[in-house]
Amino acid sequence: MSGADKKRGNLLFWLGRRYLWRYRWQIIIAFIFMMLEGSMFGFLSYMMKPMFDQVLVGGSRAALTWVGLAIFAIFMTRALASIIQKVVLTRVSQLTVADIRNDLLTHLMRLDGSFHQKYGPGYLMQRIEGDVASVSKVWSILITGTGRDMIALVSLFGVAISMDWRWTLIALIGVPLMVAPSVMLQRYVRKYARHARDISAGLSTRLNEIFHGIVPIKLNRLEKYQAKRYKSLTKERVRTTVASSLGQSAIPGLIDVMSGIGICGVLIFGGGEIISGQKSVGDFMAFFTAIGLAFEPLRRLGAVSGTWQIAAASIERIKELLELEPDLRDPPQPIPAPKGVPEIVLRGVELNYSGSAVLRGTTFTAEAGKTTALVGASGAGKSTVFNVLTRLVDPDAGEVTIGGVRTDAMKLAELRGLFSVVSQDALLFEDSLRENILLGRQDVPEEELDKVLDAAHVSDFVPRLPEGLDSLAGTRGSNLSGGQRQRVAIARALLRDTPILLLDEATSALDAASEQVVQAALDKLSAGRTTLVIAHRLSTIRHADKIVVMDAGHVVEQGTHDELMALGGAYARLHAMQFEDEQTV
Repeated sequence: MSGADKKRGNLLFWLGRRYLWRYRWQIIIAFIFMMLEGSMFGFLSYMMKPMFDQVLVGGSRAALTWVGLAIFAIFMTRALASIIQKVVLTRVSQLTVADIRNDLLTHLMRLDGSFHQKYGPGYLMQRIEGDVASVSKVWSILITGTGRDMIALVSLFGVAISMDWRWTLIALIGVPLMVAPSVMLQRYVRKYARHARDISAGLSTRLNEIFHGIVPIKLNRLEKYQAKRYKSLTKERVRTTVASSLGQSAIPGLIDVMSGIGICGVLIFGGGEIISGQKSVGDFMAFFTAIGLAFEPLRRLGAVSGTWQIAAASIERIKELLELEPDLRDPPQPIPAPKGVPEIVLRGVELNYSGSAVLRGTTFTAEAGKTTALVGASGAGKSTVFNVLTRLVDPDAGEVTIGGVRTDAMKLAELRGLFSVVSQDALLFEDSLRENILLGRQDVPEEELDKVLDAAHVSDFVPRLPEGLDSLAGTRGSNLSGGQRQRVAIARALLRDTPILLLDEATSALDAASEQVVQAALDKLSAGRTTLVIAHRLSTIRHADKIVVMDAGHVVEQGTHDELMALGGAYARLHAMQFEDEQTV
């Protein structure tokens, strides 16, 4: 067996062990009925002998009755067996596909941010939808092929051999001629199938970019440009799909050629024996029917080979993704997360991205229950601090502690359970506002929810919505204004009720009126929590308990607004520049 064949066998074994095994009893039931259906082909071909010898040639009326009833019973049995096995197999196929998709999505969400930076949403959507859809087709085809079609072939060739083993050998004379071409065609199909999956992923990525960026596309008149890029990919997909289809179709075509050679040989050799009286017409018709019926299962089995090559390309990708392990994991012996409102400390934190230093010995303390603001120019490392705190990335050196416990000593779920995050781009799902706030929780009394809505100022605008709190937020919150989206995100954070609050420029994209309302909600949210704020507008953090000024990954100043202004350093310069910009506007 070649290395490629072993690899394909391993893929099938892996997928069967991981997913099909849990439905083994249903598969066994389907397999039994497939065997019953397949065996009917042999019985049908065998009935050709008495039908011709006793009824059509011999003229027996008694034989006419039992032969007719027997043939009717064969078709009835085949019909019932076919219905049962198809229903059972469809259920198994759909359950298996659902399991793979659920496992794949759950696993992809566990992988690190670096993975998601490398592979965009369109690529991953194609893996979950396109690749799994390809796998779903192979289940019923493979199981049907090994069940119904293999049993049919055994029964049909059993009848053929019982009629005349020499005729059977002649009918199969073309088999050796198709072995080498079939192997080449399988490799050809596998190659183009994998390329087709890559192109489909590219198309999904392109569509994702277009629909998420439709406004800037319109404003910059990029419709033709984007349409041209998409069209070039669709042309490539057409080319590869046609090439793959050619290989798939050629395998059954080879079987047709083999069939033609075999039947021609049987007619020449067997016809002479019929004419000389050595064999009866019934013998020949039973044999001819068996061989004729056998070629259709052979064609289907040949097509299975091409289908498997396409599915194998997808299974390889699914297996590769499921076997990827995140770099950020729970420690072997985790320490429980701290209780109460904790202090946060960064000591000498170093971090490099792709060889570039982002944090350089970053050191500061965010006191428990107080507000610490991070300010600085773009690229200073402020957002990276948030990523380090929540272990979206681990530092290369230094340590981060929360309540005296190192972040890498806690379970990831417990660590991230300490944080609520409100960012500039509030993440809302295409669901009702109620669900966007509750996020699946069923234990929240209406009185508590009402308090949260009032505190976040969500109740100010909910009565104006068509269905109140049950109104749809729209795609990414498109049915709401920026200020309304932020207030829903604040309500969500209030309900989450965590001891640490991270605010990432939560008001920077809002107009003055919305900012005032949202800032009032944020003030209520911050009370009694350790709060870290990334601020663009310095006016929003002048009352912070501590302001940490960052520059190129360094902490260059720390203190209150008044202390830093008196110092006349980096913060004072930032404040002056912003004040001048506001005056100019």
